Amino acid sequence: MGSRWILLETYTGPWDRDDRDANFREEVARYSRLDPVTTLEGMSRGLGIPVGALARYVLVKWAASGSEGLMEIGPRVVRQMQALVDEAEAAGSDEARLRAFHGLSRIISWLKAPLEAPRRPDGP
Repeated sequence: MGSRWILLETYTGPWDRDDRDANFREEVARYSRLDPVTTLEGMSRGLGIPVGALARYVLVKWAASGSEGLMEIGPRVVRQMQALVDEAEAAGSDEARLRAFHGLSRIISWLKAPLEAPRRPDGP
């Protein structure tokens, strides 16, 4: 793999408040004011790993996290969750959004049940 250069830019917008990605844009603007290189340089010194390799790791890890999450919970559950949100947004009412919230809450409770299951003394 060859070297590639990326300019670490600050993002300030603009964006419309009704933009469906406004929350993400706002988060990018907030985080892009910070300099990650200082942290990467400290990690590099402590671990003996080049800064560029650490930056590549962080970017790949973040970029792959959506796919990893999908693999963990499965496409069926993601589609169920999206259907609840789509239905609520189509209805456009607070009541429908509250129903979607309760539906999502039930799915999350179901997903986390194995994490909270009591452990047997003789095994997992």
